[in-house]
Amino acid sequence: MSWTEEKVAKLKELWSKGHTASQIAEALGDTTRNAVIGKAHRLNLEARAPSKHSNSPRTGENKQIKRGPTPTSRKAKFKSILLDKNFEPENPKSLEELTDETCKWPIGHPNEEKFYFCGRKPEGDFPYCKLHVLYAFQPKGQKEDLFDKDDDVPEFIEKKVKASSG
Repeated sequence: MSWTEEKVAKLKELWSKGHTASQIAEALGDTTRNAVIGKAHRLNLEARAPSKHSNSPRTGENKQIKRGPTPTSRKAKFKSILLDKNFEPENPKSLEELTDETCKWPIGHPNEEKFYFCGRKPEGDFPYCKLHVLYAFQPKGQKEDLFDKDDDVPEFIEKKVKASSG
């Protein structure tokens, strides 16, 4: 499909009226939604054309919605440990030297001569020290940001969150 002056004019008109890219592509015929979006971008059209489906009148008021206490996100809980920079030094251990009292985080690659395990004191029931708990238990994405299972979070993180938020 080539962009004729008539099609560009029609695109601009429909875009300004708030039609979606899919609707515009259908109206123009012989084009795709992505082609419409690309052309609109190259024409520097308004990034967010007002939607024709939005019937709610816009007012200058910002209405605050009162909500209950928000659950602490998993990301916030794990970010709180970053406040604590006092990690004990590594205590390199070989596989044979690992016990329930040593961090089992591998350092390097098993094929390397200098391969070892962290060896610090593990945190609670985790097999890793405080630092490596951060690596092992990364925060979930934004869609899964709310955290429901408080018992899966180490107690020291819970304490840091509470101390930093109040």
